[in-house]
Amino acid sequence: MSLRPTQGSTIEMRRQNHSSTVDFILLGFSNYPELQRQMFGAFLVIYLVTVLGNAIIITIIFLDQSLHIPMYLFLQNLSLVDLCFSTVITPKILVVLTSEKATITFGGCFAQMYFILLFGGTECFLLGAMAYDRFAAICHPLSYPVIMNKRVFVKLAMFSWVSGTMMTTLQTTWVFSFPYCGHKEINHLFCETPPVLELACADTFLFEVYAFTGTILIVMVPFLLILLSYTRILFAILRMPSTTGRQKAFSTCASHLTSVTLFYGTASITYLQPKSRYSPDTKKLMSLAYTLLTPLLNPLIYSLRNKEMKRAVLKLWQRKVALHTG
Repeated sequence: MSLRPTQGSTIEMRRQNHSSTVDFILLGFSNYPELQRQMFGAFLVIYLVTVLGNAIIITIIFLDQSLHIPMYLFLQNLSLVDLCFSTVITPKILVVLTSEKATITFGGCFAQMYFILLFGGTECFLLGAMAYDRFAAICHPLSYPVIMNKRVFVKLAMFSWVSGTMMTTLQTTWVFSFPYCGHKEINHLFCETPPVLELACADTFLFEVYAFTGTILIVMVPFLLILLSYTRILFAILRMPSTTGRQKAFSTCASHLTSVTLFYGTASITYLQPKSRYSPDTKKLMSLAYTLLTPLLNPLIYSLRNKEMKRAVLKLWQRKVALHTG
């Protein structure tokens, strides 16, 4: 009995070895060098504001005991996810925009894709849990402490992180199990699944079916639950006797839904069809909408409009001033 590998298996082994040693080139907006320079400044400012905004929220909620309730603990988790999500993506984008030939190793590309999917998936579930929390608080205020206690919060937060991790591990491992041969230029700003998949020299049909199904479960199901929650919230608002209260509640709901629609809308377009016919530049802009703008907008939308958060910031600032003058 011969133990020598067949010619086919030898070729396959070479392909796999070639894949694991390849360096990818991220093209960015290399066709528009002038635009890249302008983008660098704008993206750097967006990143710094995102980091500062989310770090402030995490710190304030951590330091103020009165904010240790599910609503703010969800917000703290969301800020942590947004901070990590932005940090995984934006520094690499800034390198791509300032390099003539920005490379990323096979392992580096794997790690970046893994964490993009992890934080993106976790955010999908967290936004759904936050909408349910608001629905319970507004539509069932008397039974809210029972519906959304600390134990329920921990379960929902754990579910969000664990589900994100499980889906991410399967998807990233599957994407990088394909052989990558031929040209190694990723026509994108970072290692996102659809542009990387275009370089695979194998049949990816089964993966595309899985990606479509996974996107329905991770993106569309939470999005529909959010819309359902906010529909119920809007009906509850309409029954409010105070016109001022109604206007304020409508304004808050509208801003929340704007952020949610931007995130889920662009993410679903990107992932429902990994090999869609959109132009590469259109795909890049859609990716930037949910990877750059959402982490920037969330602290502004969920916190600056919130009285308790403003009060906590003011209290912390006054304490700091008192320490310096005392």
